[in-house]
Amino acid sequence: MMPSDRNVLVLAPVGRDAKVASAILTENDIKSHICATLDEAVPLLDQAHCLLVTEEALISSNRNQFASWLNHQPTWSDFPIVLLTMRGTEIDKRLAFLDRYLIVLERPFLASSLANSVRSALRARARQLEVKSYIEQKQEVADRQKLLIRELHHRVKNTLANVRAMMGATAKSSGSVDDFVRDFSARIVSLADTHSMLTDDYWQMASLHKLLESELRHYDTTDKSRVVLEGPNVALVADIAIPIGMAFHELASNSSKYGALSRPTGRLEVRWSVSNSEGERMLNLDWLEKGGPKVEQPRRRGFGTTLLEKVVAVQCQAKVELNYHPDGLRFAMALPLRDTRLVPAY
Repeated sequence: MMPSDRNVLVLAPVGRDAKVASAILTENDIKSHICATLDEAVPLLDQAHCLLVTEEALISSNRNQFASWLNHQPTWSDFPIVLLTMRGTEIDKRLAFLDRYLIVLERPFLASSLANSVRSALRARARQLEVKSYIEQKQEVADRQKLLIRELHHRVKNTLANVRAMMGATAKSSGSVDDFVRDFSARIVSLADTHSMLTDDYWQMASLHKLLESELRHYDTTDKSRVVLEGPNVALVADIAIPIGMAFHELASNSSKYGALSRPTGRLEVRWSVSNSEGERMLNLDWLEKGGPKVEQPRRRGFGTTLLEKVVAVQCQAKVELNYHPDGLRFAMALPLRDTRLVPAY
């Protein structure tokens, strides 16, 4: 195997030609690797940037594998070959398949001529590799655009389904048209905020901390904080972030109407951690309200309860628990993080 830092393959099996050529290249800060046969050189071509070869080495070898490799190069590649020939002779017609790749250097030659010929070949290869990089980057962009379009179609369908469910549930729980407009509008705004976070992020993910902050910053005070958010930085993919964001909105809205955030003395603590359970990363989140009015079990199931116990549990495969403790609502969630990642701190 050729070391990864050897840019030039040298194939000159007669006499000391290979050692002399390699020594000249070394003196000119060009790294090389000597091959004994063409069969040894061909498997190394993918790693090399240039082949320095004598005419007789090719003529005396089976060239089929070499010719096949050249013919099957990608479109961006014209692998450069420096061919050493004898002065005053024509290039053997059996090597005509090399015409488009050749830099011909007649022997005997000056050491500087060899070095300059190889440098020219290496510059050509460097330009080709730049083209390769450009093509790959454009392909990555195209692939990502296709992926985003597929994700967008999927998300739009899910969003429309969520809006329809919100509209129906809000209508059932509203006592008047004004109540419906107020509650439904607030839910739409919350959903739009989550979508904005996903759109702004390159990887289409939303920060858990920002989801909570977006819903709860309106209820905090400047003189004394009523809301505590504590946990590591975790990002959620779109399919999880959207229902989780809606769940936080329902919890915050409920707290502001009936729970801890409805009283100046009320306090909300949201803490979360990430653990590993049977090889699976889990987000464990606790929502704890204190200092609010006495909590009673609701007489009917509202949209928020259905969202937490059905949508979040089913769509996100999370384990959720709602506890209407007299001293304050308690919500616990264990969410699998298979499709999420840790993100840098802001």
